[in-house]
Amino acid sequence: MKIKGKSMNKVMLVERLADMTDEQKTVCKRIIEAFIELVGQELKAGREIALTGFGTFTVSKRKARTGINPITKKKMSISAKIVPKFRAGRVLKDIVGH
Repeated sequence: MKIKGKSMNKVMLVERLADMTDEQKTVCKRIIEAFIELVGQELKAGREIALTGFGTFTVSKRKARTGINPITKKKMSISAKIVPKFRAGRVLKDIVGH
């Protein structure tokens, strides 16, 4: 649910981070990309990442289930899979809530 404004993409995030830190955009982009890669690697290895105040990245196992194809309305089988999850921490919740 969007409350107001436009979504922020990676380019916009890099620009804002560069402005806030007085770092070059190329450095900020490398840091963001490294962060994304590291989180993915750790989750794939079965480890969770807890950033106090910000939140926790974990994985969750989804069971196989039966769904409905929205176009044909026919039943279809959806296989089990592992998906990433994020649970917001208190500081992030407080920032968003104000």
